[in-house]
Amino acid sequence: MAKRRTKKRTQVQGKNDSAKPKNGASATSQTPKSMVIRIGAGEVGSSVSQLVKDFRLMMEPDTAIRLRERRANKLKDYTAMAGPLGVTHLIMFSRSSTGNTNMRLALTPRGPTLHFKVENYSLCKDVAKALKHPRGGGQTHRTPPLLVMNNFNTPDADENSRIPKRLESLSTTIFQSLFPPINPQATPLTSIRRVMMLNREKSSSGASSDEDGYVINLRHYAIATRKTGVSKRIRRLDPTEQRNTDRKKGLPNLGKLEDVADYLLDPTGGGYTSASETELDTDAEVEITENTTRKVLNRREMQRMKSGEKTAEKQAASKPNVEKRAVKLVELGPRMKLRLMKVEEGLCGGRVMWHDFISKSEKDIKKMDDEWNRRKREKEERKKQQKANIEKKKEEKAKAKANGQAVDNEDDEDVSMDGDDYDDEWESDDSDQDAEVEGEEDESMEE
Repeated sequence: MAKRRTKKRTQVQGKNDSAKPKNGASATSQTPKSMVIRIGAGEVGSSVSQLVKDFRLMMEPDTAIRLRERRANKLKDYTAMAGPLGVTHLIMFSRSSTGNTNMRLALTPRGPTLHFKVENYSLCKDVAKALKHPRGGGQTHRTPPLLVMNNFNTPDADENSRIPKRLESLSTTIFQSLFPPINPQATPLTSIRRVMMLNREKSSSGASSDEDGYVINLRHYAIATRKTGVSKRIRRLDPTEQRNTDRKKGLPNLGKLEDVADYLLDPTGGGYTSASETELDTDAEVEITENTTRKVLNRREMQRMKSGEKTAEKQAASKPNVEKRAVKLVELGPRMKLRLMKVEEGLCGGRVMWHDFISKSEKDIKKMDDEWNRRKREKEERKKQQKANIEKKKEEKAKAKANGQAVDNEDDEDVSMDGDDYDDEWESDDSDQDAEVEGEEDESMEE
């Protein structure tokens, strides 16, 4: 008797089945996802808007590449959707009234937040115009870039330095969490196609530039590899190399030559290349293991291998083929020079942990902490009171409905549960970091 068909398409699945990680992976092992936002979408200007698009392209593939902002969107709109979408980082670009471009890097859902001032930047189109042979995007953005960081930790830094040790560790951890970690033993080399370089500026003496502040230079490159020891003419005939080249060029035309040796040996034969192209124009060389196809052994051959009766041919086939490749970096853009202005505990609205221009004594910090804790207690009390009022109104409505009385349908769920947002004494306008901040600092020192 034939087996009865079981319906599977109409089976009701659990509500939380889609939210569970696959293959038993924990929530901490999920891939980091970012969201690049323009704060004040219609006020930042065309240059900053293009910078946001270039930054999204650099953060691919784990970013919201088609995000569309509106003028009515607030920060709460993005933070509310960060949880359901699995967004771990918010990168916000804004422009002040004085024309300064600011960038904020925040971790969801509770911070911290790094405030940067974009001192200067170059778009991808500007970088492409400056290069003799620019490289297109192609398939390079299908995998996340390799993160390279330099000079982020200073050996002689401590908690009493102008840039304390905890700030260096915090910024290093936040930037490292932008992209998924790489396992050198399991990650294939073909998946690493781009590199994002972050270099912290140092003074000429080699120590940290405390007088210059915390400045980071960002660069974005594409990785190009070529086989060494092989001329460009032979590489043009290699099918594996043809995949990475322009399809319009294709294979060279050998119809006018009598022998293929005329093309390989004569540098001027065929008119395709010059004698100078036979030299290697590489920046660095590395040795990698070439992926080769191996034969699937049967049971008898497996037994011979286990017993140690391998032939010389199998021994040669089991050895990995190591080849040398030349690595060259081609800049894609954008370029950015970032100056760290301040660090907040929360998500764009917490207690300031460090400020570039304003410094306070221990007495002032303790006074500010006490004021912050008092406001926090008041906020929690307001939340409890609002919750109690909502529950009380619900009970009154239920009683009135049970008695058959008319019920006033008011939307009690829209009562604000967050309280009023407030700023602390550290807050200052990031756009006006010139004369005003220096004047305030001088006045505080005189007091």
